[in-house]
Amino acid sequence: MVAARRFGGGGVVDAAVAVIVALTIGYALVDPPGPSSAWPAWSAWPVAAIIGFPVAVRRRWPRTMLGFACAAGVLATVAGAVAAGVIWLSFVPAVLVLYLVAATVSARWSAAGLAACVFAAVAAILIFYDRVLPGLPPAASPSELPPYWPVEIGAISVLLTAGWAIGTVVRWKRDTTARLVRHLAEAAVDDERRRIARELHDVIGHSMSLIAVKATVANHVADARPQEVRAALAVIEQTSRNTLTEIHRVLGLLRSDGDPQQPHRPVPGMADLPELADHARSAGVEVDLTVREEAVLPPAVAMSVYRIAQQALTNVVTHAAPTRCSVTVEVDGREAVIEVIDDGPRHGRPPRARHGGHGLIGMRERAKMYGGTFSAGRRPDGGFQVTARLPYDPNGTVT
Repeated sequence: MVAARRFGGGGVVDAAVAVIVALTIGYALVDPPGPSSAWPAWSAWPVAAIIGFPVAVRRRWPRTMLGFACAAGVLATVAGAVAAGVIWLSFVPAVLVLYLVAATVSARWSAAGLAACVFAAVAAILIFYDRVLPGLPPAASPSELPPYWPVEIGAISVLLTAGWAIGTVVRWKRDTTARLVRHLAEAAVDDERRRIARELHDVIGHSMSLIAVKATVANHVADARPQEVRAALAVIEQTSRNTLTEIHRVLGLLRSDGDPQQPHRPVPGMADLPELADHARSAGVEVDLTVREEAVLPPAVAMSVYRIAQQALTNVVTHAAPTRCSVTVEVDGREAVIEVIDDGPRHGRPPRARHGGHGLIGMRERAKMYGGTFSAGRRPDGGFQVTARLPYDPNGTVT
């Protein structure tokens, strides 16, 4: 079965080409344009078959068959089995095998094969015209193609060089395509890793900020107001459970594609914004949420809107709580606009720097993914403002 597979497809084509080449060589030896060979006429066909044989099996042993084809042409020429004027045909199989060698092996090896074949062919032709041709009887009629060794050498050299050059170009194109495919695959893997890292950052950053705030509150009021401690612990418990669910969903992306055993977990979207605002309120931020949705967002865009709002609120909780904050999301069917504005920390607490960091970078990358814009900075009258615009087509593709 293995041998059949190897011989199938290209092997059948090679066998057919070998037969055509052998018949062409045999006919040229029987009726050459110049003086005929001293060998009997019937010998032209077995000689042609031996010369053309390497083409039939060149895919299985390309390097060996290149040596065989070149040696067969040289021996047939030196032994006088070929006729003047058609010696170049004896090296056509070497040309075809050299093409395959150049297309499959290194350029250095194939160039060495080209040089060896050209040198051997030139030497054989010179020997033929110097020692064999003078002993042949002249042609019965004037030759339509008088034998001339420079023409034969030139034809063989051009054919061998052309076969090597075409094969080298084919190999270069294959290698270039393979490198491009590998590069695209690696880029896709890197993009997926960055996306997963961004998802984990958004999930863990938001949740841990909320848990840290509630744990601090619980620690400070543990003795005086135990009921607030229970409320804080309830928030911490719920946030932890939600975070674990989100982490499991994100890490599930690392599993193999198409795993039927992997449960489907819905991704967050526009419907989850009120719960996100409630989490921020429990951490001491007075959130005013406004959602104007004139069209239904595609799931991917909706998740990006949720993540940007989540990260912006996480920054507010981390750097400005307790404070007031307004979250406005507007969707008009062509563009989703997210605007998060806070008043800055209360009670004279100095504001903490929010420039840079993975949070702002992640939000900027999400906006850039949709060809949108992102801006973040301090407001002249205090506080911080984050604005992101995500343009999209109604079908959900990037504009």
